[in-house]
Amino acid sequence: MQSEEPRYLKRKVKAGSIDVHPLEKALVVNYELEAAILGELGDPMLEDKKECQKIIRLKSLHANTNVSALAKEVVDKCKLIPSSKLAEVEQLLYYLQNRKVAESKDLTRPDTAKLDKETPTIDVAEIDQVANLTEIDSYIELLYDETPDKIRSSALILQLARNPDNLEDLVQNEILLGALARVLREDWKKSIDLSTNIIYIFFCFSCFTQFHSVIGHFKFSVIPDFDKDNEILYRDYEKSIKKYQSLVQKQDQLLRVSYYLLLNIAEDTKVEMKMRNKNMVPMLIKSLERDNSELLILVITFLKKLSIFVENKDDMAEHCIVEKLAKLVSNENSDLLNSTLRILLNLSFDSDLRGVMVKVGLLPKLVNLLNNERHHSIVLCILYHLSMDDKCKSLFTYTDCIPIVMKMLLECQTERVELELIALCINLASNKRNAQLICEGAGLKLLMKRAFKLHDPLLMKMIRNISQHDGPTKQQFVEFVPDLANAILKGENEEFILECVGILGNITVAGMDYKQILTKYQLLPWLKNKLVSGTCEDDLVLEVVILIGTLALEESCALLLTKSGMLQAIIDLLNAKQEDDEVVLQIEYDEDWAKKIQLEKFRWHNSQWLDMVESRATDESFHSDMYGDDHFAPFIHESDILERSDLFYQTGKFILLK
Repeated sequence: MQSEEPRYLKRKVKAGSIDVHPLEKALVVNYELEAAILGELGDPMLEDKKECQKIIRLKSLHANTNVSALAKEVVDKCKLIPSSKLAEVEQLLYYLQNRKVAESKDLTRPDTAKLDKETPTIDVAEIDQVANLTEIDSYIELLYDETPDKIRSSALILQLARNPDNLEDLVQNEILLGALARVLREDWKKSIDLSTNIIYIFFCFSCFTQFHSVIGHFKFSVIPDFDKDNEILYRDYEKSIKKYQSLVQKQDQLLRVSYYLLLNIAEDTKVEMKMRNKNMVPMLIKSLERDNSELLILVITFLKKLSIFVENKDDMAEHCIVEKLAKLVSNENSDLLNSTLRILLNLSFDSDLRGVMVKVGLLPKLVNLLNNERHHSIVLCILYHLSMDDKCKSLFTYTDCIPIVMKMLLECQTERVELELIALCINLASNKRNAQLICEGAGLKLLMKRAFKLHDPLLMKMIRNISQHDGPTKQQFVEFVPDLANAILKGENEEFILECVGILGNITVAGMDYKQILTKYQLLPWLKNKLVSGTCEDDLVLEVVILIGTLALEESCALLLTKSGMLQAIIDLLNAKQEDDEVVLQIEYDEDWAKKIQLEKFRWHNSQWLDMVESRATDESFHSDMYGDDHFAPFIHESDILERSDLFYQTGKFILLK
């Protein structure tokens, strides 16, 4: 007790915990003050307790400060800190010394939050006061005063809200939440700092799923409409560009914390549907025009989440999202670029949007990112989707894509090439010009060498796509016929064998001695065995049929196949596979027969009309001199109906040809 105090007043101080200041390089000392009024006999008549804080600002603390010496000085000068807590003070000072400037403004996200990024760093209005939960009623009263007091009050409440331990107490104070929502609705135009503080408070609640209903209960606009006021704002600040830039930065901060809040509560699909009804997608796409990288990353992350629903994806397409994203692909910010590529991957599942990506020139930009380790996998997936469209395949020829992917393919150290890379190569190889580029130099030879060494069926599928193109590339396959035949007879992997059979079936080169292939490598028994129904998969059976068709192109080889009983095996297969149209078509395919089948189909479909024409032709046979007696034949049976134009159009009627 101090000497100047009255005799009947007793005060006692009880030391509490020590924390670091959330905003400054300072220590916050918590203590409990007990005061008692004593009677004449020394008995306590009235007692009261109050939790208090003392802030110790450490202006001399910097990177080179001797933390141990400073801790001892703090303990010596502050009577509220007992000497037993010297080690704790030293540890807190060490933390402050190494803490980043932005760290004090971060709120650790809970596990329930879906975004991997840290909580937004928002520059809230700085105040020289530490908030206390016991003073919450006075903070509420300040919300009914002038704007500066409202800003101060919201900043103090935000201090409390940024501590997750206080959220349960705050959420039960409906007067507080109602007052905050009212101020945001009525006064957001008066101060961006005020709006940012209040939205940040609700954002703290949004980090925890159990508090999402609280946000939905209070009706207020989270995203302010800056567009309506931009003209006024610019006119107010056009004389001072620095002030205007400051305003834009505050707008970015406000948008960022608002979008974070909405992203958190969008965990509920019903809430997400409400957002769509409120035109959330156009608002987010509009925000892509801003320059703040952190805001752009958040906006794109939000759009990526929304893009998984087709309705949102259609809205994005309607508002030209690909054109806006294309400008960000060349951005130097690696995090922003990665987010942009991820949403482009989502959008690339839509064929129309893939066309837009090609139209705005994204293809060469994406190819240039193939060698970037961080973005490599995402870029491969996008390029694979683009390569699915035949119109786009030919455009790869005018980029460096094929040399890059060939280098990746041939230099791959693992036994199996990554799936995205080989899938892209398979698609590219189905284009003739791309196939020629792949085979340039020793390209085909190196691919064959790797494929036979590792028995990789997907790599062999790529080679098979190359073999289907006529021209000089097909000639290069002749030297690999022995290797393919040996792989077919001795291979154990049926998928690999299937691709080898497919390649052999595609080698239709003039002057090729197919008979020698059959006899030298004894392929006849193997082929005949595979035609027996049930001995292998239908895909392999189909490739065997195609190979037999290729071998039969040579007369001597066709005779050898006939003598071996192959025809009967094919007929048996035809009977067994009547329901498999592809097998049936490959067995029966012939160019001459194609025209005859078309003719018979025409006759069957138009039989009534043809009968009528034949009957009329019989009645008018006495006019045969008009056609010539020796050359007229009943067209129904002997001439080519498809060349008779008089059958197609007669007295305004049309004969259908299918």
